[in-house]
Amino acid sequence: MLARKTRADNLLGDDEREELMLTRRGSPSPSPEDRSELHTSLAMDEKETVSQSMTSKDSWNFLLLVVLYLLQGVPVGLAFGSIPFLLKAKLSYTQIGVFSLAHYPYSMKFLWSPIVDAVYSKDLGRRKSWIVPIQLLTGFMFLWLGVNIDYWMAQDQIAIGTLTAVFFVLVFFSATQDIAVDGWALTLLSKDNVSFASTAQTIGLNSGYFLSFTVFLAFNSPEFSNKYFRTVPQDVGLVPLGGYLKFWSMLYFAITLWLVFLKKEERSHVDEGEIDIKSVYRIILRIIRLPHMKSFMIVLLTAKIGFIANGAVTALKLLEKGFSKEDLALAVLIDFPFQIIFGYYAVRWSSGPRPLKPWLWAFCAHLVCCVIAMLIVSSFPEDGVVTPTYFYMVLATTVTTSFTSTVAFVSMGAFMTVIADPVIGGTYMTLLNTLSNLGGTWPRFFVLKAVDYFTVSTCSVLDSNDEVFSCASEPGKSHCVTLGGQCQMQQDGYYYVSSMCVFIGATLLVLYIAPTIRYLETLNPKLWKLPKDER
Repeated sequence: MLARKTRADNLLGDDEREELMLTRRGSPSPSPEDRSELHTSLAMDEKETVSQSMTSKDSWNFLLLVVLYLLQGVPVGLAFGSIPFLLKAKLSYTQIGVFSLAHYPYSMKFLWSPIVDAVYSKDLGRRKSWIVPIQLLTGFMFLWLGVNIDYWMAQDQIAIGTLTAVFFVLVFFSATQDIAVDGWALTLLSKDNVSFASTAQTIGLNSGYFLSFTVFLAFNSPEFSNKYFRTVPQDVGLVPLGGYLKFWSMLYFAITLWLVFLKKEERSHVDEGEIDIKSVYRIILRIIRLPHMKSFMIVLLTAKIGFIANGAVTALKLLEKGFSKEDLALAVLIDFPFQIIFGYYAVRWSSGPRPLKPWLWAFCAHLVCCVIAMLIVSSFPEDGVVTPTYFYMVLATTVTTSFTSTVAFVSMGAFMTVIADPVIGGTYMTLLNTLSNLGGTWPRFFVLKAVDYFTVSTCSVLDSNDEVFSCASEPGKSHCVTLGGQCQMQQDGYYYVSSMCVFIGATLLVLYIAPTIRYLETLNPKLWKLPKDER
């Protein structure tokens, strides 16, 4: 359990805080006995801190969580990143849009998370009942895909419907496994080290995602392989897609067999109890109605607005100006081990009396990184030659931005693991993580549309009655090139939209997010759960 704020840090006075907590527990007016009991409870809370070192058992369980999160990150990295990128060479944007339907299960997993919490086999274990069969099925699908996918991708007419259906199922499996692993993370580690679950999630998910997206695409690229690893150029990359899938299928089988025969799901340090599906839905709906939960949900849905333009457009702008894909891939590869290191140490900064203080600092630093990123894009060499100095500037910004994102993710995750109710752990964590992910998804469409809206770029075609038309969009640029014209940028919407996002993010931080976060930190973790007699 995380330590509570000291009295000097509290937004509410001691008497106000006690009355608020007791009132929310159903007591209309706290009696002297209630106050005495609560004083003792708060004093105990203030003395409790997250252990700075893990026992041998916790260390092995932490490693297990990292591996389980890594496995679920592999199909997500393929479906969200690598496969759409590989399809661009042969399919239209509309067809790629059809494939994006495979992403939906990850955004809808909250709908069936109560089933994962309530239905299980006592012999196998509450969480292993879902993790084991899902990993076996994913392993078989990866093996089957590994045999067939290179042939599919080589066809002139790719069966996009079949490919979408297959990856829809894989993402559904990954999303369901995520529910089960999130629930297990709340009880697998000891009480004092439960906040390290967010570190395991950061390291595991990031590792799986980047291995299957950035790292795989780099080593699958002939250009990257020839530039950095070969003296004699070849037409293929170092790692084929089929071989990559077969490799992971073997790891899925090996780890699942280890889970079945060597890892027993022991009774946790909390009493999870028996609960049916209807009760899970009823409990989570009542928790959503809590006033402080509503405030927290608003924070999760709005906190990432300030960073959307930077995350969605900056890399594309660098590529548009002439930064090579190989150099950008190299920058991300260098950044990858830093993310792992940052994830491990960030949880220590979230273990004090203010667990979300690192999140607030990271929020501010991330906004600064967004401004620096705009300056770097605007200072791209006019001759198009990327100097070592400029590359190091891009690398430093990438690593720093990654640092702020990782600290924020781990800090928020550590807070979530403390307030979540283990009885419905999978559903509770899925709800919070889904809202957090949605906070970075819903503004993206509007931001990308705004970049196009504020961009003014015209194409001049000589020897064609001085024809002038807009070439702000990709079709317009292609048409301009076809006509032999020149596309000239009068106004780049990226700078307008990115500046607007940073301004909105800073305003929300000062007026709502920071005060709300400081208030939520003062609440006792018990206030985020329903008492047993109300379930």
